[in-house]
Amino acid sequence: METDVLGWPYERHTIELGSDDEGPVVATLVRRRAETPSRRAVLHVHGFVDYFFQTHMADFFVERGWDFYALDLRKYGRSLLPHQTPNFARSLTDYFPELDEAVRVIREDDGHDQLLVTGHSTGGLITSLWAHARRDQGKVDGLFLNSPFFDFNLPWLLRRPLMSLVLAVNGRSPYKKMPVASLGLYGKSLHSDHHGEWTYDLAWKPILGFPVTMGWLEAIRRGQRKLRSGLAIDVPVLVACSTRTFRGRDWHEDVRVTDSVLDVGHIVRWAPGLGSRVTIAQFDGGMHDLTLSGKDVRAEVFRELGRWVDGFLPAPGVVEAEIPPAPEDQPGIAAVLEEAEAAVERAAADEADDKSGTTA
Repeated sequence: METDVLGWPYERHTIELGSDDEGPVVATLVRRRAETPSRRAVLHVHGFVDYFFQTHMADFFVERGWDFYALDLRKYGRSLLPHQTPNFARSLTDYFPELDEAVRVIREDDGHDQLLVTGHSTGGLITSLWAHARRDQGKVDGLFLNSPFFDFNLPWLLRRPLMSLVLAVNGRSPYKKMPVASLGLYGKSLHSDHHGEWTYDLAWKPILGFPVTMGWLEAIRRGQRKLRSGLAIDVPVLVACSTRTFRGRDWHEDVRVTDSVLDVGHIVRWAPGLGSRVTIAQFDGGMHDLTLSGKDVRAEVFRELGRWVDGFLPAPGVVEAEIPPAPEDQPGIAAVLEEAEAAVERAAADEADDKSGTTA
């Protein structure tokens, strides 16, 4: 690996992914190791119009003894090449090869026994579908989904029949750009040049976002439809989001304390269908990327994440607390319980006989 654009101790590894109709394709795996050797690792996957820059998230895990990795998917951030359409995809399964290779590097090359995958927004949708497709393969031990993109934040008429019509008409023009509302309010709520506290590369994460293409839109729609039909993820999942959605078009301070991108009701509605071990946590004052919320809110997000990890992903080698046997499974107590049950049955029979004699 070479030193990343974030500087030491961040390193980066380029994953070669062959070529598509636009030319060569790559993904980028960023790594930051814990201070002491660790067998536990985290892999973070970003959202749409996004890339990894949230070093405070890496700080959180590294301080807890985890090695931290982040994957810039093909055509995003570090992986966006000059000849490519930013963030374009024809199918969300296009991202599975870089996820598979990132996990291979983490587990086989770097020797980790335990892996938590975190996905934000579109990354939450992608990693959910990937974890479902790779179930029973031992690739991942847990999922943390930060405001996952389970449905479009549009009225039903727009997100179902009208979107189907638009995609049917433009199905043969995957690179055609769709005129949709920009991410400007959200971008302004984040960047320090506007109303936010964060700095990042605006070439990779522009304030107004990148144009939405028909191909990407169809890929998202197909992926969401599959997710909403129900998945069978076989590891614990923590789904987290804000308590409120912002629906205005003009700037308001509420943008900084709500999800101004997705409908949180959709997230809560569809989360239980991910698998059999899903935990849902909502945070008052949370923004779309919960880890970029105000200081107090993001501190609570990390506290809750830490508690969930401790409960559902104990460190390898930790002996689980022995569950005491039920009373009826303990030989001495079992005999007492059986005798007590028999006594109750005898008493009931005697009472029935007495009543029968009285009646006769």
